[in-house]
Amino acid sequence: MPRDGMTLPPTNKVSGATNVHEARSALGKRLRELRRQAGLSGRELAESLSWPPSKISKLENGHQTPSDDDIRGWTTATSAEDETESLLASLHTLEVQHAEWQRQFRVGMRPHQSEIAQLDAKTRLFRAFEVSVIPGLLQTSEYARARFAEGIALYGSPNDVDQAVRVRMQRQEILYRRDKRFHFVLTEAALRFRRCPADVLLAQLDRLMSLSALPNVRLGIIAEETAYAVGPWHGFWLRDNNRVMVETYSAELNLAQPQEIELYSKVFDQLAAIASYGRAARAIITRVIDQLAPEASEDGS
Repeated sequence: MPRDGMTLPPTNKVSGATNVHEARSALGKRLRELRRQAGLSGRELAESLSWPPSKISKLENGHQTPSDDDIRGWTTATSAEDETESLLASLHTLEVQHAEWQRQFRVGMRPHQSEIAQLDAKTRLFRAFEVSVIPGLLQTSEYARARFAEGIALYGSPNDVDQAVRVRMQRQEILYRRDKRFHFVLTEAALRFRRCPADVLLAQLDRLMSLSALPNVRLGIIAEETAYAVGPWHGFWLRDNNRVMVETYSAELNLAQPQEIELYSKVFDQLAAIASYGRAARAIITRVIDQLAPEASEDGS
């Protein structure tokens, strides 16, 4: 799957999602104002652009995100070309905040991995919480291959798995840089979910054991029997104190409001506080390995 896949809380009341909806609605209202200022009805504007009338309604009500060409066509048809650059800037801000996987993966998985690598280079402190997947920076090549194959099947993107895996493995070199710090917190369930063959998962768990010994990597595991004060609703990544990245099935949310970063930092601290570290964390991983080993042997026989 894309990131290094989680569902949002059942209520879907994540502030970033709300902000995205508000931003799309605000953009739609500006488009409606331009149409009305031009004295055009929705049907008249649709006819001038050779669009179905329903598209005008969807864009104005924030139910559909316009493309760059949609913006340019709209401002030309309403004689508001001087508004084009401002509207495009609003659109591109919205796209960064709510990056739809279908749009990102139209050209394959590798370009997104390259973009994340650039973001990795700028980040000094990585804090990641995962519920059902091993973080990308800790994945083996075969585990990563299974994740990308899952994404290709789900989104129908071009098959560039080999290239995407290669870039993800190159990204992992950052783990050995002493100027970077990493704090990963995983649920025990993330170690157990069968999202790949048993032998691949077993090798992945062995990899976790070795990476947990790196001096700048802190790995916490929340055991299955642990009581939670804050529920593990979904996975997320905190990059320094500048950005929170959250994945849904449809999109990657990039949250940057100070109150959002503060909230997610608080949640991360509470989850990290109930995790096991060092020898205790490795004991949990070893327990899962011991339970998985017989199955992996059978798969390989």
